[in-house]
Amino acid sequence: MTESSADKEKYKKMAMSSKEYQNFAKTREPSRSIGANCLRAFIIGGAICVLGQVIQELFMHLLHMKAEDASNPTVAVLIIISVILTSIGVYDKIAQWAGAGTAVPVTGFANSMCSAALEHRAEGLVLGVGANMFKLAGSVVVFGVVAAFFVGIVHLILGTGGQ
Repeated sequence: MTESSADKEKYKKMAMSSKEYQNFAKTREPSRSIGANCLRAFIIGGAICVLGQVIQELFMHLLHMKAEDASNPTVAVLIIISVILTSIGVYDKIAQWAGAGTAVPVTGFANSMCSAALEHRAEGLVLGVGANMFKLAGSVVVFGVVAAFFVGIVHLILGTGGQ
């Protein structure tokens, strides 16, 4: 089946260069207020941090823990809350409104892991949930280890370690 020359001409007119497409996309893109986005991120990110502080204070006062001892279970509770809210679809709605305010704290990482697990659960526990969930976690862990290595080297060179 061959195309007529009229069809070929019609498709040529429809083709856009990348510059033309970028200009077209910019005209259709909704405007965003940077100030409002920053304010929403600050409010929600701050609220997550305040919640973390409240949880830590509860561990300290109710279970008589020191601040250092209460920090680990505080992070665990924040992660559990994030996973529960992600599982019922609430965290993603908050994240759409707040943007980076939900992505930066540890709750954002937990949300990313849980979302990947939920998205791929139909593929099975190992090849679906495990493989796809740890695609994200692997890069974060590697970056953390490499960053810690370089910080340790700088710390060693500057002679501020252990003195």
